[in-house]
Amino acid sequence: MKTFVVTGGSAGLGLKIAQKLASDGNEVVLVGRRLDRLEAAQRLLTDEDLSCRIAALDVRDGDAVTHLVNELPAIDGVVNNAAGNFVAKTVDLSLNGFRAVVEISLYGTFNFSTALARRLIAEGRPGVVCNMVATYAWTGAPGVAHSAAAKAGMLAFTKSVAREWGEHNIRVNAVAPGFVPTDNAKAQILSSPGAAEHMLGLIPLARFGDSAEIADAVSFLMGDQSSYITGTVLTVDGGRSLGVSMHSAAAPVDRR
Repeated sequence: MKTFVVTGGSAGLGLKIAQKLASDGNEVVLVGRRLDRLEAAQRLLTDEDLSCRIAALDVRDGDAVTHLVNELPAIDGVVNNAAGNFVAKTVDLSLNGFRAVVEISLYGTFNFSTALARRLIAEGRPGVVCNMVATYAWTGAPGVAHSAAAKAGMLAFTKSVAREWGEHNIRVNAVAPGFVPTDNAKAQILSSPGAAEHMLGLIPLARFGDSAEIADAVSFLMGDQSSYITGTVLTVDGGRSLGVSMHSAAAPVDRR
């Protein structure tokens, strides 16, 4: 049994990832800021006979992160899923708003990844990191410049430390999920008329993703079946980031 930390693991995609990793036979440590939500998530996993611990902390607190990583009986990897985001025009974005998003996503990733690497290198043990990014890390997107900047930093960090830590057999990869219609996402993004239809028209597979599909991708990169993969980003978005063809797939075709 391996032990994996999942940040932002008390709800949503993070919880689904934790469930998948636990169902693979691993112990998971759910990290989040709210103890009540962590306890609810822990009950959910233990009711399914899955091995789970919880730790309430802020991923921006480097000392707290290092303490947790060093105090666990064992640790083999981390999924850096904790993130902050909100939609705002960049000209209306405050420095504090920008800073908060960058610190949660990018600083949190740095804190957990480096704390893990220091321990594993000292113990002479292999390990694995998976960073949850977004396709707008390389395409950009209006209204989320703060999150795009953070995710782009995470992607560059992923590739950089994959080069550094490869000699220690520590693999570092990323997953870039497509749109998954969680309750929060539906309320924020799909609430306006025609929004869902418009988004579906941009996805070659013509459907939204499911959180289980994202969790499967993370499970693959955290597992031994990907033992020769490092420094890569696995995009799981139904082809959305490929861009929109200049000719609509729905346009009539003249076959005469």
